[in-house]
Amino acid sequence: MAKVLFKNVNVLDCTGAPPFAGQVLVEGNRIKSVAPQGTAIASDGAQVVDAGGATLMPGLIEAHSHLTFLDTSDLESLGFVPPEEHTLRTARNAKKLLDQGFTACNSAASAKARLDIVIRNAINAGEIPGPRTLAASPELATTAGLGDVRLRHMHRETFAIICDGADEFRKTAREMVREGVDTLKINPSGDEFIPHCRAHHTVMTEAEIEAVCEVGRMHDKRVAAHARSAESVKLSIKHGVEVIYHATLVDDEACAALEAAKDRVFVAPTLGITYTTLTRPPSGGLQPR
Repeated sequence: MAKVLFKNVNVLDCTGAPPFAGQVLVEGNRIKSVAPQGTAIASDGAQVVDAGGATLMPGLIEAHSHLTFLDTSDLESLGFVPPEEHTLRTARNAKKLLDQGFTACNSAASAKARLDIVIRNAINAGEIPGPRTLAASPELATTAGLGDVRLRHMHRETFAIICDGADEFRKTAREMVREGVDTLKINPSGDEFIPHCRAHHTVMTEAEIEAVCEVGRMHDKRVAAHARSAESVKLSIKHGVEVIYHATLVDDEACAALEAAKDRVFVAPTLGITYTTLTRPPSGGLQPR
């Protein structure tokens, strides 16, 4: 296994301690040891790299990644990108994130059913550069929920698979397991940019949430939820969701439930999108409810 010794580096170890002058030994794709500059470190056979005082830190982890989401002007435009081009553009996104220092990604949804899976597999096989990735399903959503861009008079689709009723959610979740996902993603709440499904709306029923969580338990898969409303957070915790995104509008009861479940539930508030929405709103500004 290849060894690389980085000398003359400013080590930021992300423990909260201040940076220090040191050296870092990497073996394969793991950090083997870290030591202050001048301290003896077993590095027989290692390639030595003098970093010239540059800062070295552990790889970043993107807890809410969307490698398959492209720079489209609206949601439905994702559905108009052919799978072949979509795969190539996703591979470029993966390399871009790796180049910025992210070595691991937890996908929060795939724009098409198998995109995350094939990109994850290609990265793991060393065929393309990119961060290690946990592949997700598209967002399992309800009619009139976040991700439902369909119109009665034309075919449109985006990053969601629309299900209604526990049986449809259960079947779709099983199909995603069959295809090879690591994570099943559900949308129990809406968002502020959806006029008919705002952030305070809880749009999945308790039975629908439980159906997906049941499949997750049976197949040892994570379940992640887009949960902005307090009720969607509480239902997600109740039925075993392990990753909760946003939790923007939690009330005291939801906060208490999150505190009680903190050893098993990971919360990713994704503050970047909230900050950007507030400080860089689209033309015309934010629209009040």
